[in-house]
Amino acid sequence: MRKALTLFSVWLAYMLEYRAELFLWALSGALPLILLGVWQEAAGSGAFPLSQAEFARYFLMVFLVRQLTVVWVVWQFEEDLVQGKLSHKLLRPLDPFWEYLLAHLAEQAARLPFVLLLLTLFLFLYPEARFLPKAPDLLMGLGLTALAFFARFLMQYALALLAFWTERAIKLEELWFVLYLFLSGLIAPLEVFPEPVRTLALLTPFPYLVYLPAAFLAGQKTSLFPGLWVLLLWMSAFFLLGRALWRLGLNRYSGQGA
Repeated sequence: MRKALTLFSVWLAYMLEYRAELFLWALSGALPLILLGVWQEAAGSGAFPLSQAEFARYFLMVFLVRQLTVVWVVWQFEEDLVQGKLSHKLLRPLDPFWEYLLAHLAEQAARLPFVLLLLTLFLFLYPEARFLPKAPDLLMGLGLTALAFFARFLMQYALALLAFWTERAIKLEELWFVLYLFLSGLIAPLEVFPEPVRTLALLTPFPYLVYLPAAFLAGQKTSLFPGLWVLLLWMSAFFLLGRALWRLGLNRYSGQGA
């Protein structure tokens, strides 16, 4: 715990040095706020199961969930591996996994004030999106958001470990992100998907990384199960995959100083 708190405080101080950059990072995740206006106009036709106000609340919560689940470990890990920085991390009495994880948590803590500022601004611009969430929905939504972050981190970390074998791990993540973009509920809530596509999407981990926590936070009627079990199953699979790739990758690692 002492090591964790020390690493977190160090990374938090580092992230706060780049406050302007953090604000730009927060703005770069504003796609849900753009889609908010698009889907609101589309909902005016009455052809969709959600009202304009429900679309507004959903995409505002998607923005919040996305900001709290941003993961960039594949870029950092590949850079450390290619430049030989990983060798220095291996000398420490701590698995680098934890340092990368704490760096992400520190970045989110530093980013949070900007996220809340943007959320407040758009609540002012879209008064129909204002609502008071019920306490159980709020707690469940925040809990699912935390779980979604850890799930996304485990998935991307497993992909990052493929950098031991290829210098194109980032390209694999970009391919993975395309699936995430279309199946997670980031572009559209699952209610507007055709039934076959929705059924297929629910078997993947993607809807539970955005749609499920955002729906709870928005106060929309949705079921917790079996989605939670599907997410936990995928998390377990990627955790085990990551541990296996880490051991195999270390056996072939030959970076500077290794």
